[in-house]
Formats: sequence, structure tokens, C-alpha cells
Amino acid sequence: MGQGHAHRLYVSGGSPVHRLPPQCKLVALLAFVLVVVATPRERIWAFAVYAVLLAAVAAVARIPYGLVLRRTMIELPFVAFAFLMPFVATGERIDVLGLHLSVNGLWGAWNILAKGTLGVVASVLLAATTEPRLLLLGIERLRTPQLITQIATFMLRYADVVTAELGRMRVARAARGFEARGPRSAGVLARSLGALFLRSYERGERVHLAMVSRGYDGRMPVVYDVGATPAQWSAAAVLPLAAGLVALTAWMIP
Repeated sequence: MGQGHAHRLYVSGGSPVHRLPPQCKLVALLAFVLVVVATPRERIWAFAVYAVLLAAVAAVARIPYGLVLRRTMIELPFVAFAFLMPFVATGERIDVLGLHLSVNGLWGAWNILAKGTLGVVASVLLAATTEPRLLLLGIERLRTPQLITQIATFMLRYADVVTAELGRMRVARAARGFEARGPRSAGVLARSLGALFLRSYERGERVHLAMVSRGYDGRMPVVYDVGATPAQWSAAAVLPLAAGLVALTAWMIP
């Protein structure tokens, strides 16, 4: 698999977290998220401990907390409906700051926000410490079908190419005096999207022919191995094991 390009989400560094093989980090992330989801929502202290664990990972990886916080904002559109739950849920109600809110709705909103935020932060740390090309290699090492990883590889490689092509088309329209103003511009924009599809399809055909002429047989050549040692698996297991102990304690304490 080719070297590819560093993604804008990746933060270059040489920390122990950066050096861990991607498959180890992927399994650790999945295990951590499963533990967080399985934790009873009433154990607020447990979620605080999970946040401390993620803060420790960010500190070891030397990822600025401000950067993590800014990237976590991406979840706001997806969890916005959680803020409506206290108003629309049924059951016992209480007054909070003059608002008549549902108790079940408050717990439901907290459950979504706490678990969703922890999962997003963990994903942000994974993206900040692992290059996308290595993530794909890690997924392949976890026995994911090669067809899926190859499709993801091409999407990663050519998303910027297609975006740049779209930008050039926008500049070309502007140079000819076009400016999108209201529904009347829909026809021009639709034809532009059609042209972009045709150009992308033709580029894909040319790339495929070029790959076949160079010996492509359905498998991408691997030029960088991401094997993991038992010590690296053990290091990656620290986060989910610590979270598992917290969750076990949360279940045992009434």
C-alpha cells in the first residue's frame, strides 16, 4: 500500500501513542467505547474517570487539549436532539431554573452527551496520532476484506483530487461571470456536478488502466509493515483495562 499523504487531522509526533501499531489502537478504541457504553448512566463519577483517562492519553501523546476540544465540537449537530429530551420525554418532572423538565429526559440527555463525547474524544485522539494510510493498514491487519480497504484507500487518496477539481470548476464559472443567486442557478450547478462526475469517472478509468499496465492484480503492494509485538498490544490494552476496572466498580457499587 502506498505511502499516501498526511491528513489534516493527523498531528505529527514521536510519542509512545504515535508509535503504537494502528491495529492495537483500533482494538483499544473499540474496547474502550464498548466499556463506556456499558457503564450505567447514573454513575456520573465513572464518566469523570473515563475523561481523566483520555486526558492522560492526550498528555502522553502530546496532543494539546485545546485542539481536542475544538475537534470535539463536530459532534454538536449530532447530539443537538439530546437537549430536547428533557422537554419532550414523559414521566416524573422537576423544575430546573424555571423550566419544567422530565427526569427521564435529563438522564437520557446526559447518557447521550457523556457517552457520545467520550467516544468522539477517543476517536479524535486516534486520528491525531495515526496517519490515515496506517489506519487502513491496521484495518487490513485485522482481517478486514481487502476490497473494503482498497475502496477506502482510493477514497482517501482521491477525495482531495476531486475537491480540487471542483474548486477549479468554481473558479472557471466565476471567471465567466457566473454567480449563484437563488433557484435560477440550480441548472448551472447541476450541470457542473454532472461534469464533475464524468471527469471523476474518466480519471478513475485512466488510473485503473495505468495500474493494470504496472501489474495490478487486485492487491495493493504493501511497502510498510505494521506488525505488533506482545509488548505493544499490552501497552495499548492499558486504557481499555483501566476503563474496564472502573466499569466493573460502577456495576458493583449500588
